[in-house]
Amino acid sequence: MTYAAAYAAWQADPEGWWAEAAEGIAWERRWERVFDPALGTFGQWFAGARLNICANALDRHVEAGRGEQMALIWDSPMAGRIERFSYRELRNRTARVAGALAALGVCPGDRVVIYMPMVPEAVIAMLACARLGAVHSVVFGGFAAAELAKRIEDAAPRAIVSASCGLEPGRVVAYKPMLDAAIEMSAHKPESCLILQRPQVRAALTPGRDHDFDAAEAAATPHEPVPIAATDPLYVLYTSGTTGKPKGIVRDAGGYAVALHASMGMIYGLGAGDVFWTASDVGWVVGHSYIVYAPLLAGCTSVLYEGKPVGTPDAGAFWRVCAEHGVKALFTAPTALRAIKQQDPDATLLARHDLSRFEALFLAGERCDPPTAVWAAEKLRRPVVDHWWQTETGWPITAGFRGYGLFPFKPGTGGRPCPGYDLQVLDDHGAVLPHGQSGNLAIRLPLPPGCAPTLWNDAEGFHRAYLADFPGWYRTGDAGEIDADGDVSVMGRTDDIINVAGHRLSTGAMEEVLASHPDVAECAVVGVADALKGQAPLGLVVLKAGVARDPAEVERELVALVRERIGPVAAFRTAHVVPRLPKTRSGKILRASLRRLADGEDPRPPPTIDDPATLDEVARVMGRAAAPG
Repeated sequence: MTYAAAYAAWQADPEGWWAEAAEGIAWERRWERVFDPALGTFGQWFAGARLNICANALDRHVEAGRGEQMALIWDSPMAGRIERFSYRELRNRTARVAGALAALGVCPGDRVVIYMPMVPEAVIAMLACARLGAVHSVVFGGFAAAELAKRIEDAAPRAIVSASCGLEPGRVVAYKPMLDAAIEMSAHKPESCLILQRPQVRAALTPGRDHDFDAAEAAATPHEPVPIAATDPLYVLYTSGTTGKPKGIVRDAGGYAVALHASMGMIYGLGAGDVFWTASDVGWVVGHSYIVYAPLLAGCTSVLYEGKPVGTPDAGAFWRVCAEHGVKALFTAPTALRAIKQQDPDATLLARHDLSRFEALFLAGERCDPPTAVWAAEKLRRPVVDHWWQTETGWPITAGFRGYGLFPFKPGTGGRPCPGYDLQVLDDHGAVLPHGQSGNLAIRLPLPPGCAPTLWNDAEGFHRAYLADFPGWYRTGDAGEIDADGDVSVMGRTDDIINVAGHRLSTGAMEEVLASHPDVAECAVVGVADALKGQAPLGLVVLKAGVARDPAEVERELVALVRERIGPVAAFRTAHVVPRLPKTRSGKILRASLRRLADGEDPRPPPTIDDPATLDEVARVMGRAAAPG
């Protein structure tokens, strides 16, 4: 089938299209309605159905006679280890960890926060929660205690699964002190914690609350899968909100299973037995969807990598992993490619590895700049497919489709809308714009299976954030255009979310941290272009009257404060003390002008600017700060 035929078939009969896709999932009870518009904020999929997604990801492959096929390969240059798990082994370990959680009182519907590095036990813990019908909430290990505390307080978990440490190039990061500090900060206290003791650092356990992961698993009785409603939550994944308060994206189980299973063949061209490597982290939606659930639902072998694209040990690390494990398709962020290109521009390290089994490279998480896409295509001599999606959607909005035949290579675009998404460009009044014009990228409701039906404990917030601006549409928050061929170009955010190395981060949250410094009167954080990370945050602060400190000292304190409160993931390295911030006459900070100024462009202040001289003052400070380098 061609892409055009598949998309037309979905348009002609959306419910029939998804009902056919749902035949790829094993249901404990089938649905009463494929789509029920009366449920939730805009409707929900597969109402009345029951399933267990862990059983679909593991047990059914074992029962089908493929128990000895590799399900998961853990490759950790940080730990110097490679471990392989067959579907039977992964099923058995998951069942025991589910039993351990059940022994701690975890029941269907309870939340479990998972705060772990990229180790097999992180995947096992996610699947164990799914097996029990519990709701997992994975928190990226790069978040500091304060950010972890916000998520604990909002999710109110019965238990937390964590590890003694994570590994970074040249250092060991102790997780347990950050976990203890987060629990101390949070108004909600978990009943139990399961702690994986890694050999690099062993953590002190709190008596009565903390339990050794390995010991609990060894003592546990394996637990059978617990079916839940298709419309029940599988997980809550927190993403940056424009207010600084994290938003708990809810993922329901049934529609997610159907969409992910369909996407593996349709988008990635992969099926049972193929090796798929998503070079991301389980703390992000990419890791949830395409390290854990989608590959296992499709019967693939998934690679879990604890390392970096460069420095572990060199810029050939990705090609070594692909060659050693027979990776058929790699999915990573453009940031990783830029890092590899920077250190090995001629791809000499690539030539040392046998990539005869490698077929395609997929990119997402941020827009890939055309030069990087062209470089990858020329060096790999394989299709390079950029695609676009969000934490909220759970799977791609636009893509190239290996299952339907790829489109011509068009660097800078993210492909065409997947079946299920009626994507259009709207003006600021909600009118659909013709092809070739830029505007607000929006999806006509209802959203397809797999997309978030709501926010955790905040249905009104979901409506306000995504549905209120353009009634009948989901507002993506991204700006872009659709060309005459139907290819979509995403140009950037329309809110204060920036994309740092594929990680969505709120400048508003960083501003809250800067504003908490006792010497700061007001501040602004903007995302500026970064050759490696795509974007990087820049902080501008005005000091309180009477503060006569060395600006450089304050700037160092601000960088350290953001690192402490939000974590290294923010990549916040630059703060400037300025005399004033440019504002409109109504008092609104001109963030767009500041961003253009920092990028070396004409700041183009609006006619409503209160005092044009403020931009000159900021420019002089940036020049002062940059001059010594």
